[in-house]
Amino acid sequence: MTTTTETTMEKKNDTDASTTNAVDANTATITGVVDTGTARGSARDGARPPRRQRPRRSRNSRDDRARSEFDQMTIDVRRVARVVAGGRRFSFSVTVVIGDRKGRVGVGLGKGTDTALAIEKANRDARRHLIQIPRTKSGSILHEASAKYTSSCITIAPSPGRGIVAGSAMRIVIELSGVTDVVGKILSRSKNKLTITRATVRALASVRAERVSAKTSVDTQKSKESSQQVQSVVS
Repeated sequence: MTTTTETTMEKKNDTDASTTNAVDANTATITGVVDTGTARGSARDGARPPRRQRPRRSRNSRDDRARSEFDQMTIDVRRVARVVAGGRRFSFSVTVVIGDRKGRVGVGLGKGTDTALAIEKANRDARRHLIQIPRTKSGSILHEASAKYTSSCITIAPSPGRGIVAGSAMRIVIELSGVTDVVGKILSRSKNKLTITRATVRALASVRAERVSAKTSVDTQKSKESSQQVQSVVS
């Protein structure tokens, strides 16, 4: 016969054995999960393609853009108010001078509700009214020129070795045109920059016309003299 003490000891041993088996099973399960995750991670890392590096933009990307052949300068910005039934409406009037510093220059006027829009219109207007100025080897003009536009009257004369001697908006037009060694004078009391620039452009544009007209008059006079000599010889 088995005693109660032996039966209790057998039950205790069976409980300890089952607990040990359960702990071993849990440990094996956890180990398998960790190993599987590590294997998946290593496989995923091995299959991942190398990361592409984006090309860095150079800081001088703006300088790489194609620059315009004309230099631009805004000489006057005016705000204009128009009175309507609902109140006043404001717009901007901008005067722009453009030039390539190689003999071409133009003046444009643009109007718009925004300054950027007005400047763009003025730039297009100046490009439509470009003039070509004949220059000497030193960069000066061929002869003295004068012009009058509304109330502005100016004169420009060549002056070798003195650079540009001029003021107000006239100097801006002369600089952007590429003309040098000249002396400019504003003979009127007008301070309107728009009329001064237009008078300056008109004077520079008349350089070639005056030179051609003077040459034509000389040629005409010579032809008349030769014809008179021929007639005198025949008679």
